[in-house]
Amino acid sequence: MSINIKDTVKAIREMIPIIDPEDDYLTIAAAEEQMALTQEGRQKDMHDTAAKVKQLARILEAARASATRPSTIASAEAHAARMNELDATRLSLAKAINDAETSLATKEAALARFNEETQALESSDPAAEHELDSTALRLALYKGLGFEPILDKDGGMSKMLVRADSGDVHCVTFDQHKTDDEYAQLVWKLASS
Repeated sequence: MSINIKDTVKAIREMIPIIDPEDDYLTIAAAEEQMALTQEGRQKDMHDTAAKVKQLARILEAARASATRPSTIASAEAHAARMNELDATRLSLAKAINDAETSLATKEAALARFNEETQALESSDPAAEHELDSTALRLALYKGLGFEPILDKDGGMSKMLVRADSGDVHCVTFDQHKTDDEYAQLVWKLASS
């Protein structure tokens, strides 16, 4: 098989319009220009993306810091323990308040009862309810103060025994030589000696 030169030249001449270097050059230039634009767009996108990543990283760090429990605040376990402690205190205070209110109600009821009894006693007159011998009461009162009258056969007071603060007993005879005021001063003087 031999290659005919005429056929070869003819084939090359037919291919010349197909292999136009100018078209290829323009195609390559357009492709390079498109690649440069694409590269420039990618660089811009990468720069914008990097800026967004930095901004999101700052937001993430701020979110982590705000989500992290500060050192001034107790841990979750310590907080739960404190809440339990405060609940126990609240319950014990509620019980103490309830007990105090119960005690108060009891004491108020007793006070009301005592007030009623006091009013009943103040409105009653025990002396009117009983027949009392005023002479016996006076004699008991005098004896309590340290004065004991001695009566004669007729029922008159002739002498008086006076118990002094020191424990001594003095006898005062009423012989009508002194006034009642003088006898009163004498008796009180002996009682306070």
